[in-house]
Amino acid sequence: MLNKSLSKFLTQPVVGVALLTAVNAAVSSASLAQGQPFPPATQPSTTETQIDTNYSLGGGDRIRVNVFEVPEYTGEYQIPPGGAINLPLIGSVSVLGLTTEQAADEIARRYARFLKRPLISVNLLSSRPINIFVAGEVTRPGAYTLSLSGGAGDNPGVQFPTVLAALTTAQGVTLAADVTQVQLRRKVGRSSEQTVTVNLKELIQTGRLSQDITLRDGDTIVVPTATNFNVAESRNIFAANFAASQTTPRTVTIIGEVNRPGSYLVTPASTDAAQAGATPNSGTTNPNGLPNVTRVIQLAGGITAQADVRNLRLRRPTRSGSEQAIDINLWQLLQSGDTNQDIIVQDGDTIVIPTATEINPAEATQLATTTLSPARIQVGVVGEVKRPGLTDVQPNSSLNQAILAAGGFNDARASSDAVDLIRLNPNGSVTKRIVKVDFSAGINEQTNPILRNNDVVVVNRSGLAKTGDTTNTIAGPLGVIFNILRLFGI
Repeated sequence: MLNKSLSKFLTQPVVGVALLTAVNAAVSSASLAQGQPFPPATQPSTTETQIDTNYSLGGGDRIRVNVFEVPEYTGEYQIPPGGAINLPLIGSVSVLGLTTEQAADEIARRYARFLKRPLISVNLLSSRPINIFVAGEVTRPGAYTLSLSGGAGDNPGVQFPTVLAALTTAQGVTLAADVTQVQLRRKVGRSSEQTVTVNLKELIQTGRLSQDITLRDGDTIVVPTATNFNVAESRNIFAANFAASQTTPRTVTIIGEVNRPGSYLVTPASTDAAQAGATPNSGTTNPNGLPNVTRVIQLAGGITAQADVRNLRLRRPTRSGSEQAIDINLWQLLQSGDTNQDIIVQDGDTIVIPTATEINPAEATQLATTTLSPARIQVGVVGEVKRPGLTDVQPNSSLNQAILAAGGFNDARASSDAVDLIRLNPNGSVTKRIVKVDFSAGINEQTNPILRNNDVVVVNRSGLAKTGDTTNTIAGPLGVIFNILRLFGI
């Protein structure tokens, strides 16, 4: 039993608190009646509701229950999974989901049957691990166990993990994330739940969060998918420390008007790897490049002459099962230096480069000098030219330029009115068409078309040359080429 002097001592502050509470209530009522604003201490806040940061007890916590003036009832307890501890005299008391203050009140209420005005305190000696769940646009969604750092229990140096630490543990947010609407869900007490929105964009722009949120056991973090993709914000996310690792290899597929469509592993290349003879698909052809669209194009051998660089589309799968469709205008990048068009890619992206419906010769020539195009393409010029065989030409070179690069017509034997243009199409088919030659014409599809990589130009013999030849057998490499063409029925 508590002695009388201690009871008298405890009673006086209670009276004082009750009196102060009554005075404050009277002042507030008077202010409201007169239409006066709230006093500063009770001014309603315009900021977002703060999440409950109190620590709720649970299985695994170690606590100390102090019963003042009754040391034999004081002791340390490991809270079992069910949350109930067994105390002297009063038996089992559930403290699951309660704060230390609430637990102290509940224990005091139970001891009040046996002690007069019991004075109880509960101290957290060591905390259980923080079990959380991270969902949505993160690299590895799932359940994680986070440890406290610094001191332990009631040590002021103890540090609880934060939202950013949880996102980093889940290997960072994806580039499809809406970082302005990250949700933190927390159980409060034994039945209710509280949700608060965290704006990580604020952290990127100002270096601070409106509320510094530390995690509690049972928290759930949900990173939603962005409904409207913002290129500039995507670059900022990529550079943030809570984003997916910049050095992680990512597999990206590129289809359409590139010289080598397919899937490529884009990695953080190093100069050593490039010098060691890495393969074109390894992502090491541009050691200092970011994992962006133009780098993937370079890995795929560059664009073809028929590429529509104004209307690229990037398709990005999301964690919600949907797909983001992002339009890209690389012509704007080339003309105005808008680097936001050069989107950072992530694992699973697909880049689609469409075929241009109309080719502007001036633009085609300009594109040939950019890094979007390969440094050289290879075409075959065979038959009656002065230097027949495979010829390296600049991208977007025309048929006339390829003939001249092969030394021009063999005047004594060539049929110079028309040539055959043979093309291997992306679908595996082979086409042949007759092109009338006009060296005075500029680039046009009828008489001087732009060539693609691996095109073959066949300069046939004139009628006089055919008459003078004693055999139709074509020996050497040219014979191999023509035999292949015959297999396709050309």
